[in-house]
Amino acid sequence: MANALPVIVGFGGYSAAGRSSSHQAFRRMILESLPTPEQQSTVVSLACLMAQVTVEGESYRDLQGNLLSAAEVDKQFRPEVINGTLIRRVESFDPAHVPGNKKISFESDQNQPMVFSMLKRDMPRSIPEDWQVRDLDNGSVEITASSASEYLVESHYELAAKAAGQLPSGFSPGDHYNARFHPRGLQMAILGASDAVHSMGIEWDKVLDSISPDEVGVYSSSALSQMNEEGFGGLLQARLKGSRTTAKQVPLGLNSMPADFINAYVLGSVGHTEAITGACASFLYVLQAAVRDIRNGRRRVAILGNAEAGVTPEIMEGFSNMNALGSEENLCKLDGTDTADLRRASRPFGYNCGFTLSESCQYLVLMDDALAVELGADIHGAVPDVFINADGVKKSISAPGVGNYISMSKAVATAISIVGEDSVKKHSFVHAHGSSTPANRTTESELIDRVASAFDIYDWPVTAIKSYVGHSLATASGDQLVTALGTFKYDMIPGIKTITEIAPDVHQERARFPLCDMDVSDTKMDVAFINSKGFGGNNATALVLSPNKVESMLATRYADQFDDYLTKREGTRSAAAEYAQRADNAQLDVIYRFGEALIDDADLTISSDGINIPGFAQEIVFDKENPWSDMASIDNAVKDKPQTTEVD
Repeated sequence: MANALPVIVGFGGYSAAGRSSSHQAFRRMILESLPTPEQQSTVVSLACLMAQVTVEGESYRDLQGNLLSAAEVDKQFRPEVINGTLIRRVESFDPAHVPGNKKISFESDQNQPMVFSMLKRDMPRSIPEDWQVRDLDNGSVEITASSASEYLVESHYELAAKAAGQLPSGFSPGDHYNARFHPRGLQMAILGASDAVHSMGIEWDKVLDSISPDEVGVYSSSALSQMNEEGFGGLLQARLKGSRTTAKQVPLGLNSMPADFINAYVLGSVGHTEAITGACASFLYVLQAAVRDIRNGRRRVAILGNAEAGVTPEIMEGFSNMNALGSEENLCKLDGTDTADLRRASRPFGYNCGFTLSESCQYLVLMDDALAVELGADIHGAVPDVFINADGVKKSISAPGVGNYISMSKAVATAISIVGEDSVKKHSFVHAHGSSTPANRTTESELIDRVASAFDIYDWPVTAIKSYVGHSLATASGDQLVTALGTFKYDMIPGIKTITEIAPDVHQERARFPLCDMDVSDTKMDVAFINSKGFGGNNATALVLSPNKVESMLATRYADQFDDYLTKREGTRSAAAEYAQRADNAQLDVIYRFGEALIDDADLTISSDGINIPGFAQEIVFDKENPWSDMASIDNAVKDKPQTTEVD
């Protein structure tokens, strides 16, 4: 059987730029380069997502009840849409006034003990030994402490970094389904996976009817777990804040929960599930697992991605204390001003001072090429392979190393073997990790330059979309990949617009770092390289082929079926466009299957050949072929050999 090609038949999610499906977020990034009608439709769709307006027939209604045309929405709300998307000052909390506590000590001696009063109901359950308690009127008590004591008093603090890539202002994932106290990251996983599934233009039940239940795989995780109040964040803070933990905080905090939620509440899947993390390269880790299983025939469909909601005071403070985030003070020093330009906090390959934390969820639907042709799926690209390599011995856990040289070089070599040297040399581009740290701008640019030199590539376009949406940790390379799909669609590579010049220590001999949107309609990109560098030596590079290149490959492999495929694809595209129109009106159709009828395990039919599951069109068939039959046959041959007795 021919090697299956993992093709992208759906994609979705949400970042600081908006919704991923139908390229809404991509259009926000290149907004000023779009024709006027597309600019207007993008602004209007984001205004709907941000709850600035609601749809009413052919018109829109604002929060004051006024009816507006699309042109009026664009004119009135464009500033709010521009300012309420991409990187900006943190909105979910006040980064200059974060609630906290300060530990203080009181000294006392036997002549002057410390005396204070409090409500009796606020007394600690275990009273300190040196406290003398006297009841007062009105339910109060007087405390006399005879020795030194330590107390926590409320004391707000200020974060050094105040910018983040947050979901668009006014867009709350939990408002679009019955969130049931889900942590924000899991809300995002539900919405992102739903968006990806709907974007296919093929009903999920139709996909399931075409395959065995165990030929579906879900690959998803969050690198930092769920650190919001409803997850591990609340669990760790509860006692210190004088409250109690809940029964949900431990299970909902697990970093495997995005995969579990998608299986249970979006797909109702009984197939394979896998939660892998690789720090900032986690998206490419789950992508590699999905590609591996589709290529070897274990899965025919994979839903993969990550959801990360890391914009919290604790996480931002932790990264700041590593000198990893771009602080307000250092941004001012770079610009020689007294007020930091937080909109330009992330500056990959320019003069920079640290990365900008963000939140995002990104999901892909992959199929093997045979199933995609059979169902008439619309193909947005293909991922032939993903390469992951560690750094070897390291001086520090965060320092770069040799692993990325291996992964990037393998990706380029593989691309050449598939599409040829001309496509790679003249029609490929790089989505750099581009974290916006001084170390990254030199090390990654040198990596790109040396790989380009090895394969004789010149003027290699390199972009870094963390300049738009920030660094979403586990989801970061997912942000890169869906943006690459936008380039294939619109023939535009987003420029690094937060910088005015490339830093002098950036290697530019063979790479080209566009500062404005780069029109590639004349050269037509065939290949994108998605590069990611994670803490601890988690390096990964994905090879992504354009839909045009994939179509030409499939036309060769499926010559007899291709016309029929193209006919089916028209219906798929029509259904996907209908969903895109609803989603642009903020009618997200979130799939949330909580409370649906469960499968009764008593109704399973199990035989020696397989398992039949109620509600699934096909049964699970056991693979009885022994992959080590050659070893078994040798063993059997030894057993069956006639025994002889040697005589001296």
